[in-house]
Amino acid sequence: MPDPVLFGAAYSVYVRAARLALEEKRVAYALTEVDIFASGGAPADYLHRHPFGRIPAFEHDGFRLYETGAITRYVDEAFPGPTLQPAEPLQRARMNQVISVLDNYAYRTLVWDIFVERVRAPSQGRMPDEGRIVAALPRAETCLRALAELMGDGPWLAGATLTLADLHAAPMIVYFRMTPEGHELLSLHPGLLRWWKAIAARDSMTRTRSPLE
Repeated sequence: MPDPVLFGAAYSVYVRAARLALEEKRVAYALTEVDIFASGGAPADYLHRHPFGRIPAFEHDGFRLYETGAITRYVDEAFPGPTLQPAEPLQRARMNQVISVLDNYAYRTLVWDIFVERVRAPSQGRMPDEGRIVAALPRAETCLRALAELMGDGPWLAGATLTLADLHAAPMIVYFRMTPEGHELLSLHPGLLRWWKAIAARDSMTRTRSPLE
C-alpha cells in the first residue's frame, strides 16, 4: 500500500497539525507543497482535492480527505501506533471541545490577529496593525484561560495522555509565543506553560519545524 500524501505548506498551522499526527503515529508520508498564498492562489488542479482552496488535503491509497480534523482522526484510526484519541467518552468529548475552541476562537486571534501582525508584517515590509493586536489581546487571554480551565491538573490538554487536541494546539502556540505579547500571556498560566514545555520537547515537533520559526 502506498504511503499517504499530505498536500499543503510547511508553514501552515493546520498542515503541521496533520503532520504531527502522522509523526506521532510513526507513519511514513510525503508532503507535497501547495502554497495557497502564492501569486495566483492555489493551483487550479488543487481544487479537485479541496473545493474551497484551503490546506491541507490528504490522500491514502486513492482515498481523499480534506479538513484537518477529519485527516487527523483518520490517521489515528487507520494506522497502528500510539492511540491519539481517548477511549473514554468524557475525555474524548474534552478533546473534541478543546479542538473546537482552537478552531473557532483561538486560531484567528492568536495567529492572524497577533502573530501575523507582530511578526509577519515587518518581514513583509509593512507596519503592524497595532489596533488589531490590542483588540485581540483580551480574546487571546480568554482563549488561554479557557484552555487552562479545560486542561485542569492534567499534563495534557484533554487529560493524562497526549491526544489530537495537543497536536492541534501546538502549531498555534508556536507562532503565538514568537510575539512578546504571546510570550507574556502564556507565562501567566503555569499549567499551560508546563504543557508547552512538554509538547515542544517532542521529536514530532522537531521534525515538523515551521520555516517561519
